Amino acid sequence: MNNPFSLHCNPVIRFLQKNPKDITLDDIIRYVGENGIKMINFMYPAGDGRLKTLNFVINDLSYLRTILTLGERVDGSSLFDFVNAGSSDLYVVPRYRTVFVDPISEIPTLTFLCSYFNKDGKPLEGAPERTLQRACELLTEDTGLALQAMGELEYYVISQDTGNFAATDQKGYHESAPFAKHNEFRTRCMMAIAATGAKIKYGHSEVGNFTLADKIYEQNEIEFLPVDACDAADQLMVAKWIIRNLAAKENLNVTFAPKITVGKAGSGLHIHMRLLDKNGKSVMLEDGKLSDTAKRAIGGLMLMAPALTAFGNRNPTSYFRLVPHQESPTNICWGDRNRSVLVRVPLGWTSDSDMCAVANPGSHTPDDMDASRKQTVEIRNADGSANIYQLLAGLAVAIRYGVMHPDIMETVERTYVDVNIHARENAEKLKALSSLPASCSESADCLERSREVFEQGDVFPAATIDSIITYLRSFDSKETQEALENTSLMLKMVQKYFHC
Repeated sequence: MNNPFSLHCNPVIRFLQKNPKDITLDDIIRYVGENGIKMINFMYPAGDGRLKTLNFVINDLSYLRTILTLGERVDGSSLFDFVNAGSSDLYVVPRYRTVFVDPISEIPTLTFLCSYFNKDGKPLEGAPERTLQRACELLTEDTGLALQAMGELEYYVISQDTGNFAATDQKGYHESAPFAKHNEFRTRCMMAIAATGAKIKYGHSEVGNFTLADKIYEQNEIEFLPVDACDAADQLMVAKWIIRNLAAKENLNVTFAPKITVGKAGSGLHIHMRLLDKNGKSVMLEDGKLSDTAKRAIGGLMLMAPALTAFGNRNPTSYFRLVPHQESPTNICWGDRNRSVLVRVPLGWTSDSDMCAVANPGSHTPDDMDASRKQTVEIRNADGSANIYQLLAGLAVAIRYGVMHPDIMETVERTYVDVNIHARENAEKLKALSSLPASCSESADCLERSREVFEQGDVFPAATIDSIITYLRSFDSKETQEALENTSLMLKMVQKYFHC
């Protein structure tokens, strides 16, 4: 099978037989004409972290060419706090490489993600995808490295409890049906997400499951493959949109909320990252061990970790999740295969053993299989409240800062742990580690102190940082702390921020 597009899940790519980055206006028009497409959708992320939608009927060929080329006007002040209502018109213009057939609509529809432009036709500074793009550009300009990322998208599916085949409380990890109730729903979501062009690694049921008020709450996860960080953000945004829409169609409810109830696993948005050199080769390993470049990147994440919560932990319930003994980080440290740390170095394929040959006598691992590319580092604090583009942009900034910092290895050595820091016997080690913020307002203070790092190189405009700080400080930190000790208040706040 020599055709690289014959198994592509996106029907547009399969039809055009082209790399998405090579798609042209004429390609789109041809697909519309030959596949009965009736409508066009533009989608674009707003300041609240959600995708917004603009629908177009294809009146005729001239109109189709117009919208695909010139885009359309939108009210920027209704989308972003930093856009002045007195001069709020913005353009949204589709990016052809993001095209997919809408898996939700009954009307044949092509959907595009869009870029924002200002009144002068320049990319809008502060727009989420532009911030991420600039962060990645600056990382490459200054270090020669490119950032790839992938997300672990965790969510709960809520349905009526029938009493049949009850799962074991908080033991749902990789559970099979019938004890896991929503495996088939997850696989339908996965196929719909893949049809948009997203690169999925796998899906499974997660640890969290419990019954509350005759409803089953079942945690699931869909994990993606490493791709260019900008593409990774697009994929996560579209995935959340699809999961919610399919749930609504099937009379299910889903939530990406960081915390649902007391004593049960919350949902995170773990981000895996790897760095590539100018030849596209991973620089994460050296002689089978974590490279100094990877360690320097981790050092940057350690130094910027408190401020990064401003992009990745954006509502009060985020701080109900970041507590000890819930497989969530609380302190600023890193380690190998250690799930009590903020940044984890997952198990890599670095041994000399040919496991394929052992499992399959007579077979062997192909010589062209580069297992070193699978090595990533994972940051574990972010959750479903994150502004995904700003989060990945912040991670790119932190990595650049670490790689370029002359004394970063001292931070790397000081923050490394090889024990469970929450175990009683490691109390002294825990005391030596800095803590993550405990509320949105503390997160805002951390961003304020580090804002120069994120504003450097025109990655995050000052107005964007101001807007994030104002937003985070709008939450009552005292109420957050009280809710940690008051179950009824916590549940009330969970309901308020259930859909994030």
